[in-house]
Amino acid sequence: MTAPRFYCPDPISGNKTLVLPASVAHHIRVRRLAAGCDIVLFDGQGGEIAGVLDFDGKTAQVRLGDRNPREAELTGALTLIQGLPSGDKMDWIIEKAVELGVQRLVPIAAQRSVLKLTGDRLAKRLLHWQGIVISASEQCGRNRLMQILPPQNIEQALTNKDLGLVLLCDPAAENDLSATLLKQQAAVHAGVSFLIGPEGGWSNEEIQSTRQSKVSSVRFGQRVLRSETAGLALAAATTALLGW
Repeated sequence: MTAPRFYCPDPISGNKTLVLPASVAHHIRVRRLAAGCDIVLFDGQGGEIAGVLDFDGKTAQVRLGDRNPREAELTGALTLIQGLPSGDKMDWIIEKAVELGVQRLVPIAAQRSVLKLTGDRLAKRLLHWQGIVISASEQCGRNRLMQILPPQNIEQALTNKDLGLVLLCDPAAENDLSATLLKQQAAVHAGVSFLIGPEGGWSNEEIQSTRQSKVSSVRFGQRVLRSETAGLALAAATTALLGW
């Protein structure tokens, strides 16, 4: 049976007894773990450390062993540039993106996005999304946290120089995913990014912005995928096609 995994927000080192932060200790008590239970901690900087759980009154602590450098990251970098969908669909996208190995997620406040986030509502949603990243990382075995940027417009997102090959998901595109990846192998080495529109799609102005940034349009299969499906499907397919 796999030992329960917990994210520790503070840097951790091996071969010591660590008093767990209150948030982690609360999580452990909610799961009703007993003293003597084996657990694994990771701090998001790579690697993990196994230890034995113990309690001292209301304090939870772990006797840590050696650091294990194990990683579960993809060979290449995937970025998901996702137009904000309606409702809580973004929660599902974030969780599955973590499981699929996406390195960075950029929410786009698209012109046709129904969900609008500002002020306190935005701050609370970002904190909520970060919690989903942590929970998904604990579950799937990643020791590095996927980065989530604050929502921005498409022009801002495309100014990032670390996106590598940027692909716009378009059912009407002439080139398919596999042919485009094969044709642009040099660009792929810097990573692959996917532009996924919200339910209403991109506006004409946003499409024009992608053309000015020399984004490549690709189609994926014979069916039109939902906003919350397209990016995840492309990420999984790209990982397989590139052997990542």
